[in-house]
Amino acid sequence: MILCCGEALIDMIPAPTAAGPDGFVPHAGGAIFNTAIALGRLGRTTGMLTGLSSDLFGAQLQAGLKASRVDTSLVITSDLPTTLAFVRLVDGQATYTFYDENSAGRSLTKQDLPDLPSDISALYFGGISLCSEPGADAYLALAVRAAPTRAIMLDPNIRPGFISDEARYRARLNEMIKLSDIVKISGEDLDWMHPGADSELDKATQLLTKGPAVVVLTQGSEGAIALTRTHEPIQVPAQKAQVVDTVAAGDTFNGGMLARLDQLDVLRKSDIAALQPETLRDAMGYAAKAAAITVTRSGANPPWEAEL
Repeated sequence: MILCCGEALIDMIPAPTAAGPDGFVPHAGGAIFNTAIALGRLGRTTGMLTGLSSDLFGAQLQAGLKASRVDTSLVITSDLPTTLAFVRLVDGQATYTFYDENSAGRSLTKQDLPDLPSDISALYFGGISLCSEPGADAYLALAVRAAPTRAIMLDPNIRPGFISDEARYRARLNEMIKLSDIVKISGEDLDWMHPGADSELDKATQLLTKGPAVVVLTQGSEGAIALTRTHEPIQVPAQKAQVVDTVAAGDTFNGGMLARLDQLDVLRKSDIAALQPETLRDAMGYAAKAAAITVTRSGANPPWEAEL
């Protein structure tokens, strides 16, 4: 099983109303939730570890996970509210305003964490769940516990406006990078982490010195590049698509890459360290196809396996 660990929230997506001004329609979302949905739809055995509310939005998130065949046995439920993210779309590009104080997800503690079942082979982390305490520290503790024997993938997906204590966040993120086998990163993330004139490729290469076996740099319409310590950079083009919006494109890419590595039976810690270029190219190509389908749809709506 691939276990996705982090936020599940409600994206409030703008939609026209009869009166004229846009209203907001609640859609299940969150970076980690979206990746779990993608994995479930792509036919992989997938679970989610998160904090969900018992409110109506929490019920919507639970239903969304189950409808996409994601195991919810490790979900931790409370009476605290659901995180809301109000989305603004400009030319298909999404920006977010979050409401997360005292939420069910953010309020997870280390003591809430369950023992992990033995069938979990890989864990996925990232997103805003690594920003806010105590939940962020709980996820780091889980990664520390799992890293010696299980593969870990990280996508920081940094939201600077969500970070309340930058020093603590940077320290936590550095620890997560050290624990990770695969790090997926964007140019925007790299510029925030390492301001300066170095190229995106140079900045991504520097991450390899911190611990990961593979760093994947995504570059939007220019595709993605995988970096390892033993091979030349491996580049895969983006798939052409008629873009409606980019909500969950990166999350779907992550799900596609994890799904394909799992299909190829190499999503284990020992195997990731020895991945060959053709395997990485295959996995990134599959991920790019999945992401290309997602951007043709409104909101977070990853494809099913048959669509690829």
